[in-house]
Amino acid sequence: MNKNLLKLIVACGTACFLACAAPQKTETEKWSERMARSEMKRFPEPWMIEKAKKPRWGYTHGLVVKSMLEEWKHTGDSVYYEYAKIYADSLIDADGHIKTMKYLSFNIDNVNGGKILFVGTKKQAQDAVKTEAERCGMYYVNERWLGGMLTNFKTIQSRIARLHAIETMSVDGTFDVLPKKEVIALKKEWEKLEKNLGGIKNMTRIPDAIFVVDPKKERICVQEAHSLGITLLGIGDTNCDPEELDYIIPGNDDAIRAVKLIVSKMADAVIEAKQGEAVYTDADVEAASENADVEEIAANEE
Repeated sequence: MNKNLLKLIVACGTACFLACAAPQKTETEKWSERMARSEMKRFPEPWMIEKAKKPRWGYTHGLVVKSMLEEWKHTGDSVYYEYAKIYADSLIDADGHIKTMKYLSFNIDNVNGGKILFVGTKKQAQDAVKTEAERCGMYYVNERWLGGMLTNFKTIQSRIARLHAIETMSVDGTFDVLPKKEVIALKKEWEKLEKNLGGIKNMTRIPDAIFVVDPKKERICVQEAHSLGITLLGIGDTNCDPEELDYIIPGNDDAIRAVKLIVSKMADAVIEAKQGEAVYTDADVEAASENADVEEIAANEE
């Protein structure tokens, strides 16, 4: 055998043996720790997150700092706590006030609250659901739950658009120029759409929570809410499965007076929650937002 070839084989064999025999480095650090340390390396000061030029209070900063505190709780490594503390120390003064915070721009009262859908299609609940949902400015379904009303919301929106189109025809004079037979057909379609979709015709997105009267009766609604992860609360009688609702109110869902009382109290709670909204006018909020944007642009240009 050629000596050079023999040397090559021996060299390759030796290299393979050494590679196999060498101790393998194990990854003991979790991905969350590696991400956290990477962020701290990229941004030595927490306020530098998002490449900020000077300290400022922001949502992204708070989110990262919150994550660092969670990492500290899980690992016990104080380096994450100290990183979060730097942010607090640099932006909160001795009196507890947040530096650079534009309270008018970041006031929680200006946040649009969640939307609740009231659902009760049984005869004992229809009137109460409609009346109380309208009183508190929320949406409702009190005639018939259409399959896919939530899970196939795009299709439902197309029917709602048709309802709005017919409503427009009725006020812009279109009915006056159409044949009588066609107008009768449109009015019949209008009545049907209004009956089934009138309570949600202004609902532009999936609700944040659903209040149901009798989850057994509204089982399709409950199933759709479960598949979309929507919070469910409502009245449950002895024939209902309490596990189907996130928050159950034990009660007689067959008695008109009982249903009306509980639904009215739910509407009262919604109204009470909405009382803090709209503390400032739209003009105030818009002006404050513009000022904040201008200041942020100027800060980034410095």
